[in-house]
Amino acid sequence: MVSTHNRDKPWDTPDIDKWELEEFKPEHNASGQHFTEESSFMTLFPKYREQYLRTIWADVTRSLDKHFIKCELDLVEGSMSVKTTTKTFDPAMIIKARDLIKLLARSVPFPQAVKILQDDIACDVIKIGNFVTNKDRFIKRRQRLVGPNGNTLKALELLTKCYILVQGNTVSSMGPFKGLKEVRRVVEDCMRNVHPIYYIKELMIKQELAKNPELAEEDWSRFLPSFKKRNIARKKAPKREKKVYTPFPPAQTPRKVDLQIESGEYFLAKREKEKKKLQDKREKQEEVTEVRKQEREKDFEAPEEVDYENKLLKKEKKEKKEKKEKKEKKRSHDDDDKPSKKSKKSKLSEE
Repeated sequence: MVSTHNRDKPWDTPDIDKWELEEFKPEHNASGQHFTEESSFMTLFPKYREQYLRTIWADVTRSLDKHFIKCELDLVEGSMSVKTTTKTFDPAMIIKARDLIKLLARSVPFPQAVKILQDDIACDVIKIGNFVTNKDRFIKRRQRLVGPNGNTLKALELLTKCYILVQGNTVSSMGPFKGLKEVRRVVEDCMRNVHPIYYIKELMIKQELAKNPELAEEDWSRFLPSFKKRNIARKKAPKREKKVYTPFPPAQTPRKVDLQIESGEYFLAKREKEKKKLQDKREKQEEVTEVRKQEREKDFEAPEEVDYENKLLKKEKKEKKEKKEKKEKKRSHDDDDKPSKKSKKSKLSEE
């Protein structure tokens, strides 16, 4: 039986784009059903953002006044708040205003953050502080996301069509919903020790495949690269020798006063102490001067005389000996190759 719900509707004409986002205008709420009750959102901001927020707050109020939304900056408490008024006509605009102050608190510059008020742009603030417990490892992985000279972040921004800002323990991103989903996946996996370059390669391949209309309704998994995890063998730490347990604590390190008492210096008068110090100093100086003097005298020592005539004679004798040994070896080899006399006689007798 054919379903009656799948029939073509008279208003479903090809010139209508069902996925198009229309701007919400005051005419769409012509009946005058405005907000009867006040809706408000508040967010705190760090101390270092105070000066910047004071300079741009006039622009923030101007942009929100167009949508009849009230905003307040509390410098004493360190907070920003947005509220609806009786003239507010767009019900979704208070959510957009909340996202605006959230982005401003996370160090996103105002010219970029104000774009959130557009219908086709959304935002996502990803918390990355709770993925890694080790601080050094966290900093390394966060830097890996940024890349050298910010190249990795630029590549992600181009492929996902999103604005990305890494700040402290959060990553703020702005853009279309599809791009935000990809950004969250890349950021979270980067903090789980998966390099962003793998996702960049995947996104580049997907971008090329999307251009081909023949592959629009096909499975792309055969084109995408599959990266396997590799367990690299690491050097094992040397085993520590087990210390023999003793119930007695280790001997206490002697203090400076204890050492002075042992040597008898503690009981000397002030003058005698100074005299002893000078004496020790002079003894050390004498030792150093003696060592240096010996080093200087080494340069003036005459080198050992070499008897070149005896050296040449020894060399000639050695060469003659080697030649003689070679000749003897050659003779012995030739003798082995010649047939012996006994073998000749035996041959004759056999005949």
